[in-house]
Amino acid sequence: MNKKIGNLFKGDKGIWMVFFFLCLISIIEVFSASSTLSFKSHNYMGPIIYHAGTIFFGIVITIVTLNIPCRYFKLTTPIFLFLSYATLLWVLFFGESINGANRVIQLPGFTFQPSELAKGTMVLATAQILSAMQLEDGSGADPKAMKYILWLALPMIALIGLENLSTAMLLFAVVFVMMFIGRVPMKQLGKVVGVVVLMGALAFGIGSLAGADAAEADAAAEQTATNVQPKKEGAIAKIFHRVGTWRNRIVNHQPRPENPKDYSVRDNYQVAHSNFAIASSGIIGKGPGNSVERDYLPQAFSDFIFSIIIEEMGLIGAIAVVFLYVILLFRSARISGRCENNFPAFLVMGLALLLVTQAAINMMVAVGIGPVTGQPLPLVSKGGTSTLVSCAYIGAILSVSRSAKRSDMATETA
Repeated sequence: MNKKIGNLFKGDKGIWMVFFFLCLISIIEVFSASSTLSFKSHNYMGPIIYHAGTIFFGIVITIVTLNIPCRYFKLTTPIFLFLSYATLLWVLFFGESINGANRVIQLPGFTFQPSELAKGTMVLATAQILSAMQLEDGSGADPKAMKYILWLALPMIALIGLENLSTAMLLFAVVFVMMFIGRVPMKQLGKVVGVVVLMGALAFGIGSLAGADAAEADAAAEQTATNVQPKKEGAIAKIFHRVGTWRNRIVNHQPRPENPKDYSVRDNYQVAHSNFAIASSGIIGKGPGNSVERDYLPQAFSDFIFSIIIEEMGLIGAIAVVFLYVILLFRSARISGRCENNFPAFLVMGLALLLVTQAAINMMVAVGIGPVTGQPLPLVSKGGTSTLVSCAYIGAILSVSRSAKRSDMATETA
């Protein structure tokens, strides 16, 4: 019986440990943080039953994925690229609007978020290009590698960024680090940094124009009140309708005033209540299920679940969660270093960076270091597509760990 269970949970034991601990924390904390959902649905157990079912299905996906040999992942790249681009275009024009952004596709019984699929697909494609274009003399990647990567990445990042800028920036950062790990010439990477700085300046200019558009919208509303036909929204304004939100989040993320009376809780509602949760936690926290701020934070079970973890589990719980993601990164780096081929090594590091960087962003938002972004905490926050895709990432890492381990054993035997 134990042997059968061992065969089921194959791969790196450290990765499995991190995965199960994060799933356990997720079930406990989502159950605690879903009070608002329980109140709305008049079903106390409904949200946690749904989430536990998602976690269970995610574990099944992990087991299935880890049993797929790594070489077959290459064959799926064209299929996933087509699906990613098709669904990103679909959601842009026909997607379901959540908090003013078209990010999900409504399917019978559940919603699908294409950006989650696109992130993993781009990591997969980047790993394949970098591995195929390593120079024979071992000096690094062919200079053409970056061109091929950017041809695939930039359109995908642009499609994601129109409705979800933080996810687009996350994906770009991971692809950039993967190119650095894949030894793309530093001169080329420097040029990319320069272009990003220019694009940032351009985005700031667009944000200023968005402020003017907001003022024009207010004027249009006044005209409507006086029976004057308002000016119709232009095509460019529709495409960049999220720019005003981006600008407001950056503007609102300012150093706290020296006088607490000058701090507006109303204008910084989510951040303020996140700070309340952290400030009232102490070393050991209030204990699971005893959160107060879960009833005030709109996304306590998702974007701000780390704040609830700190409130209930204290500083010790927060450090434990951070430590789990650190273990995930270092174990993945160890697996990558044991790979005999470049593709699985780049794939493992890309997926690990994707999960850990997203976790870092979520935590920084919760503790007030970064502006509000809406990034969930991987494998912990309540979510459908995000949870299932993250489980698939873990499965892919475990799949590579199996082949890397066999390579080690073969070397030792020789």
